Amino acid sequence: MIFLGLTGVIGSGKSTTARLLRERGIDVIDLDVLAKESLTWKETQDDIRKTFGEECVVNGLVDVVRLRGLAFNQGDDLRKLEQIIHPRVRQEVEKKIESLRQKGARAVVFDHPLLFEKGFDKKVDKVVVVAADMDVIRKRLAERGMQADDVERRLSFQTPLADKVARADYVINNNGTEQDLEKEIDKFLERLTSWEEGRNASH
Repeated sequence: MIFLGLTGVIGSGKSTTARLLRERGIDVIDLDVLAKESLTWKETQDDIRKTFGEECVVNGLVDVVRLRGLAFNQGDDLRKLEQIIHPRVRQEVEKKIESLRQKGARAVVFDHPLLFEKGFDKKVDKVVVVAADMDVIRKRLAERGMQADDVERRLSFQTPLADKVARADYVINNNGTEQDLEKEIDKFLERLTSWEEGRNASH
């Protein structure tokens, strides 16, 4: 089974790319969704209560805004939160990989916004970066209703897109329409198939 890491920056089109890959029958595990789901699990909530206080879980729901405020203002708290969430997400990922292996999946894509930042690029066979020109990205985010200063703040938390592109095995360019993106994805899948055939031939 091939492990692929999919990343980009906010507004580059990573989520649309993940959806289009799914539509082509490729299994995608979304790490961000799993991390959010983990906040609904009882054991996670119990640990959050113990670590951050009862007021962080109200009526069976984690108060994400309060937690985010704590975690981002104090480095230690962010580490504590990651220590609660990451091991559980990892276990869930391993379960999903095992079930995909049993059904004979050829590849699995890990959709991870912080692939490089968290060192996850070391755990995959190939890294795929969804890229777009920064002016296109800013225009898209403005159309989504995001304020310019919020856009810059969010982008500042992520590794610059140019750095991600430089470290990618494959780059999917997304400056145009969804149809243009579909063509780019099909080209990428052809290149991936050639690489896979070459790898299998050399084994």
